[in-house]
Amino acid sequence: MQPKPESFSTAYAETFKDQQVVDAYRYRPPYPDEVFAILASLITDEPRTALDVGAGSGDLARRLVELARRVDAVDFSEHMIARGKQLPNGNHPHLHWICGKVEEVPLFPPYSLITAGSSIHWLEWEVAFPRFHSLLTPQGVLAVIYRRTLPMPWNENLRTLRFQFSTRRDQGGPHAVEELEARGLFHRYGEQETAPVPFLQSIDDFIVGLHSRSHCARERMGEQQAADFDRQVKALLVQFHPDGVLPLQVIATVIWGRPEGGMAARAVAPGAG
Repeated sequence: MQPKPESFSTAYAETFKDQQVVDAYRYRPPYPDEVFAILASLITDEPRTALDVGAGSGDLARRLVELARRVDAVDFSEHMIARGKQLPNGNHPHLHWICGKVEEVPLFPPYSLITAGSSIHWLEWEVAFPRFHSLLTPQGVLAVIYRRTLPMPWNENLRTLRFQFSTRRDQGGPHAVEELEARGLFHRYGEQETAPVPFLQSIDDFIVGLHSRSHCARERMGEQQAADFDRQVKALLVQFHPDGVLPLQVIATVIWGRPEGGMAARAVAPGAG
């Protein structure tokens, strides 16, 4: 199987073990409520159990407990899990935190739903996806959830600054789901975008949230670079929002389907050829 795109290198995922990234993570926009209505509709099998992959501090998992009888939330960052346990529903009896790589840790299938919130690109695909296939119930699906804010007048200027200060030089890479489909690792069943939800956020909090991204982590940027970045971003945003508040709108896209074993597995499947 051809190598993953450089922008999806698992090495970048190490950023999420940094305490400063963990602290900044709570300033990311919340998932719209509609996401969980969509996920609820995807749980059609018994048992109603879910696996959340790359769970972080549990933005998905801590709400999935309202939809499933058990949620196993896997993340390889001890700091992320520790933070998740401190947040609402973090110690819910239906929620079970598992620290480690999802490719390796003991799991407790079957699952009628596997979720991944903007974390699917960090995995070792050729190991994880055949495993996901084996973990699901017959009608179970994998759902990938992306959240973002709608474009603002300053988006292009901010993108330029982010690229200028980024600790990576591979911005704007391919879409992970399309890469997975091309490798025969994912069969898409459907896709749905939520309606926009208003989200007011202070400029200062927004800037902190930027440092929860792998390419803008303070520890990797260095304190001076991070301070210069913060100052220039704030100067940009204040021009558009002198009151210091960003009137953002959050949307999410849910893509669901069936994880597969890849092209090689198809080639040796019984009856193939």
